Amino acid sequence: MKKIVKCNNPLGTIIIVHGAFEHAGRYHELAKRFHEDGFNVIYGDLPGQGDTPGLKGHIKRFDSYIQTIKGWIFEADDQVPLFLLGHSMGGTAVIRAMEELKPSVSGVILSSPAAGIMNGPSKPMEVISHILNAIWPSLRVKSPLNPHLVTRNETVSTRDQEDAFILDRVSVRWYREFRKAIQESFDYIDQFPDVPLLVMQAGEDYIVDQSKTLEWFHKTAVKEKTYKEWEGFYHELFNEPDSEIVYQYTLQFLQQQLIKS
Repeated sequence: MKKIVKCNNPLGTIIIVHGAFEHAGRYHELAKRFHEDGFNVIYGDLPGQGDTPGLKGHIKRFDSYIQTIKGWIFEADDQVPLFLLGHSMGGTAVIRAMEELKPSVSGVILSSPAAGIMNGPSKPMEVISHILNAIWPSLRVKSPLNPHLVTRNETVSTRDQEDAFILDRVSVRWYREFRKAIQESFDYIDQFPDVPLLVMQAGEDYIVDQSKTLEWFHKTAVKEKTYKEWEGFYHELFNEPDSEIVYQYTLQFLQQQLIKS
């Protein structure tokens, strides 16, 4: 599923890239808010997630995410400023897309980006995953994501428990490619373009390692960059009970960049 929401006289375009285990449909409300504030919005399911074809929770290469983002960038209106917004693994995908594609954008927004994973597999399991990646890469293993650990919003948590598009299994290849992409986000950090950057990190994150988020942020050579930690917030900043202040903070960043355009 891919959706393009257009305004008559858009201020800019925002591409939203969702995270692991989830799908683009969870961003309808956020896209609606951006649209109401004058932005075109492009968002869709990444390969292997949502209603995309093929085996769910499986990819052959992380590059398939980068190429998907490239396609969305191609569809954006080139007459108005373009912004990329990536959440969690989607943040990793945006980072790698910026490093690889170096698109012309007016700003990048990362929401609890996956620069490091909390509570990953044990060392023996890491070794086994290397072996399986070579002989049975499409093998999917159960990796349930507790909805109560991503947001304090009970309405969202209850909805997610009934959402058939929320994944509870991912392939060995998906995991290895994800870990590789995280490492490459650091290895190629000198290739990240000098564009305005807003990194927002949940202060109480049980999904990604916030210390790695901060480490990646400090290593970027971007001249205009802001790091905002939301104390007490869980992983999904835009789904938290107090998400309105997160949205307004993000909107302020966008408006600041538009003034310079």
